[in-house]
Formats: sequence, structure tokens, C-alpha cells
Amino acid sequence: MGGLLVTLGIIYGDIGTSPLYVMKAIIGSQPIEEQVVLGALSCIFWTLTLQTTLKYVFLTLKADNKGEGGIFSLYTLVKRLKKKGLIVPAIIGGSALLADGIITPPISVSSAIEGLKKYQPQLDTVPIVIGILFGLFFIQRFGSTFIGKFFGPMMLIWFGMLGVLGVAHVFHNVAVFEALNPYYAIHLLSIHHEGFYVLGFVFLCTTGAEALYSDMGHCGRGNIRISWVFVKSMLVLNYFGQGAYLIAHSGKTLSTLSGSTANPGNPFYLLMPDWFLPFGIAIATSAAVIASQALISGSFTLISEAMRLNFWPKVSVKFPSNLRGQLYIPSINWLLFIGCVFIVLHFRESGNMEAAYGLAIVLCMLMTTTLLGYYMVMKRYNKILIVGVMAVYFTIEISFLIANMSKFHHGGYVSLIIAGLLALVMSVWFTAKRIRSEYTEFTKIDNYKTVLSELSNDMSIPKYATHLVYMTNASRGDEIESKIIYSILQKRPKRADIYWFVHVNVVDEPYKMEYRVRDIIEDDVIRVDFYLGFRVAPRINLMFKNVVKDMVKRGEVDITSRYESLNRNNVIGDFKFVIIEKFLSYDNDLPWYERIILDIYFVLKKVSLSEGRAFGLDSSSIKVEKYPIVIHPPEDINLARIDENNTTQPQN
Repeated sequence: MGGLLVTLGIIYGDIGTSPLYVMKAIIGSQPIEEQVVLGALSCIFWTLTLQTTLKYVFLTLKADNKGEGGIFSLYTLVKRLKKKGLIVPAIIGGSALLADGIITPPISVSSAIEGLKKYQPQLDTVPIVIGILFGLFFIQRFGSTFIGKFFGPMMLIWFGMLGVLGVAHVFHNVAVFEALNPYYAIHLLSIHHEGFYVLGFVFLCTTGAEALYSDMGHCGRGNIRISWVFVKSMLVLNYFGQGAYLIAHSGKTLSTLSGSTANPGNPFYLLMPDWFLPFGIAIATSAAVIASQALISGSFTLISEAMRLNFWPKVSVKFPSNLRGQLYIPSINWLLFIGCVFIVLHFRESGNMEAAYGLAIVLCMLMTTTLLGYYMVMKRYNKILIVGVMAVYFTIEISFLIANMSKFHHGGYVSLIIAGLLALVMSVWFTAKRIRSEYTEFTKIDNYKTVLSELSNDMSIPKYATHLVYMTNASRGDEIESKIIYSILQKRPKRADIYWFVHVNVVDEPYKMEYRVRDIIEDDVIRVDFYLGFRVAPRINLMFKNVVKDMVKRGEVDITSRYESLNRNNVIGDFKFVIIEKFLSYDNDLPWYERIILDIYFVLKKVSLSEGRAFGLDSSSIKVEKYPIVIHPPEDINLARIDENNTTQPQN
């Protein structure tokens, strides 16, 4: 029971607050028509059934990566197929989901607060909304463990209120359940002159389905499926209650029903008796804050995964509590806040935000469907089933996309611009990393065993450190980057008693934490390979200390200082990390597109974390060295030498 309550608080904030704005968006300023209301209700019911229930709750939740969900988890599963281009839907989907995280808090909080306009139609809700959002983003640094305890009970109250309000009005017009017949949806879409474009607003009822999949790791597939039965029932009851109320006032407009032309009215609040309205607004605002909190936390998780998959620049990650998977990323937190404030100031009212909402998330759903198809192929589903599922959901989601495109000029361009900028960052970072890795030179460490061993015992060279540690990108245990050998032997000969090479492998299992130790030269060169899940923060400083402590316990290494006086007193030797930061050399002749990508990459790198901080290393024990990247050196330059006799001789 406790797990179900937690699920209500974490999973259903976004989709659960959709009754605040969906019917209001569908009716708009037009006179209420019974056929439009019934058609809209039918569309909502079948969207929740086909899109949320069948696609996400039943089918997509099966595509879990060791219990974790989300588009990046799905990508890590299907990339094993080694198919080209899978990175494209992953980046587009992740960017669109982040863009949704910027738009959802403003529209949810604005829709809730605008209930106050029933008391004061001219009320400017913008300062109130921004104040609530600031408070929400400010408390992220403290973690959501404490307030999270209230999320479940609060959302239980919210869904209970949805059901009760809906039943109170459905009771007076049971015939509204005729809308369960898909005929009304088909009739609206095919006959009504603007019926198809109503889908753009109907789609808002299922926008939280993608977040539902992303948060699977927090609650588990079973809890989500069981609790969805209750959540969907309450949502349907409230939507149909709003429909019954609207049908009872056919021919009127929402402005007329609200009693003010300045306030277009909201069917959700019109269901409430006057005495209950203040309580309803308070509960709705709490639910909107919870919905926003879930999306903010989800954005932190998404960026953390993106960093591990080389989709995003390294940024500071903090852990405000001991709760597994709970993160706080300051830069993302305040970028989201700035984005939310921009949305509020630009659109000012939730009715205007509805135009920007939905266009980005439908792109995310299309990308999830694409990756889901590859997942079904990988799992050897029946071919007829795969074709059928893909045909049905591509048809549904492309229809939603076309309907949402009508919003483009009314504000939808905002969400696409945000998603596009995020996708650009991800694409540039990933592509630049690939370009760099393609031209990184590796060498066999066996070629340098003798010189490293002799350097370690060469008393004519001042000792650089007792233990010298390098982070290496070489995935093969018998290789090392040429730049590391250059740093040890040529940059300034670095004598150390033990050389450590540390490599981090990002694996597909989300929370895997393992390591392997290899003695390359006994008591001289040791390699440590970490195998960390894509949701594990690489806190290498702490992890490496644990590895060394375990090796000492096993008698595999002696970390006592080799200086005679310190050794006699059992003083532990010093550890020094050398980080080699790369810069783009002027001695390059790059294609224009690679030059642009790398230029943008190095601009982003300037505002991202240094490699030392990204790996969680202690800054007091780090030496940073600069190393030029020479990817495409220019062709031979034809220089002519002038000798003392002034005879010009061309160089060979």
C-alpha cells in the first residue's frame, strides 16, 4: 500500500493535473456544442486508453533496463543492435522531454492560480506564479526527501477530489457516458470543420505518459500498473463531469459562465460550489507544485544520464540526501527556472501557454515509438505484432503532431526552439567527442614497460610523487594514450614509485558498480578499470580510495612512502592525479563542419566542469597539463632553404 501511495506522489503529477486545462483549451472562446463536447470526451477517453494505458503502461514499461525507464534507458538497450542512427531519436526525444520540463511547471501552476480570478477577474497572476516557481526551484538544493513524504497523501486527496467533483455532475447527466463510444470521436474528427485540430488540445491529456515511463525506476512497474487503474478512473470521471456540466450549458461560452469577459473561465473550477472553491484552488496549486517537482527531478536524472552517455557537458552534480537516485544539478535547476520565468512572462496566462504545450512532447513520443520498435525486434517479438503496433502508434502520434503543428504560429515555436537548442548541444557534444576519439593515438603499454620501470628507479631524477595517477580513455587493458606516455617521459620526466592508470567504463546497467585491477608491472604500474552504470555518478576520488584500501588489505600493494625516513615511520605516500586537458591546435586543416562542431564544443567546455571536478577528484592533489589536439595536420609546407651562398635549395 505504501508503494502505491509513493507512486501517486512521484509518477502522476503531470498527467494528473491535465484536467486543469484540457477541456478549457478544447472549448476555448466558442459557444458550447453538445456534439463537440461528446466528441472531445470520446477522444480523451480513447487517447488515455490507447496512448497511455496500452502503449506506455502495458507495452513500454516492459522495456526496462534493470528496472529503470526513460528514453535514454531505452536507447542503452537498443544500441546493442549496432544500428546506425539510433542516436538521433534518443537525442531528439531527450531534448523534447527536457523542453516539456520547462513548459509544464508554468502551465500547471498558472492554471491552478487562475482559479482566484473568480474572486478578482482583473487579478494579475504572473507575480504569484513566478513567486511559487522561485520557491519550488529554491528548495531543490535541500532535496525532496522531506516534502516527498507529503506528495503521496496530497495526490491521493487530489485524485479523490477529481473523482468526487466528476461524479457530482455526471450523476445529473449519466447520458454523457455515451462518449465512451468511439463513434463520437470519429464523428468529431471527420465531420466537424475544426474537429481534427481539436486533437492538438486533446493530446494534452496524455503528455505526462512519457514522464511516467521515465520515473519507472523510482516506483516499479507493478505499482505503476496497479495505481493507474485508480488514476485513470478518477481522471475519466472528472473529464466526464466537466463534459456533463458543459452540455447542461450548451450555447453559452466559458466567459459567460464565469460571469466576466475578462476571465474566460475554467470548467474545472466551474464544477466546484462557491464554498469549496478556496479549498479547491489550494489543493490544485499543491498538485501543480508536485507535478512540477516530479518534472524537475526527472530533468536532473535525464541530464545525469546524458552526461554519462556523452550527450551533455559535464556539470556539477550534488546529492542532497541518501535516497538512491536523488540528484541536484544547480546549473540545470536555475536554467529551468529562467526558462519557466520566460514562459510565464511571454505567455502570461495558461490559455496562451496551451499553444506552446504539446508540440515538443509529441516528438518525444514519436522517438520513443521508434526506439520501442527496435526493442521489439531485439526481443524477437512476432513480426506481425511489431508491424501492427508501429502502424497504429505512428498513425496516432503523427496525427497528433499534425494537429499540434497548427499551434506553431500561436506559440508552439517556443517549445520547438527550446528543444532544438537542447538537441544542438547534445549533438555537438556527442559528435565532438566522437571526432576526438577517432583521432586519439593509443600505444601498446608493453613497449614502455622497460623505460617506466627504469624511470621509477632512476635516482638522478627528482621524485614527482610516490603514487602518480592518470585517467585514461583506453578501453583496452594493454593500451594507453600516447599523450600520457608523452607526459610521463617528455613533458617533464615524472619519477614515481607506482604509476596508476584509471579507466571508467560506462555500462548499460543503470546502477552497476564494479572494478578490476591489473598488475602491468609488479610494484611499478597498476591499471584499475571501473564499470559504472549510466546512472552512477563517477565519484572517482572516493572509489579509488576504496580500491586502494581493499588492495592494501589483500596485501596486493604497499602504499607506504618510499622515502627512507617516512617509510621507517609507516607514513603513507602521497597520491597525485595528472589531468591532461586538450585544446584545439592551430596546426589543423579540418573540414568546415568539423571545425564548427569543435569550435562550439570548446566554447561549451569552457562553461562545463573541468575533468578533475567531473571525476570528483580532490583539487589539492591534481596537476593539470595542456595537450594540443592535432586531428588533421596541414599538408607538407614547401619551404626553400637559403644557404650561405644565397643558393636556394627546395626541401625534400
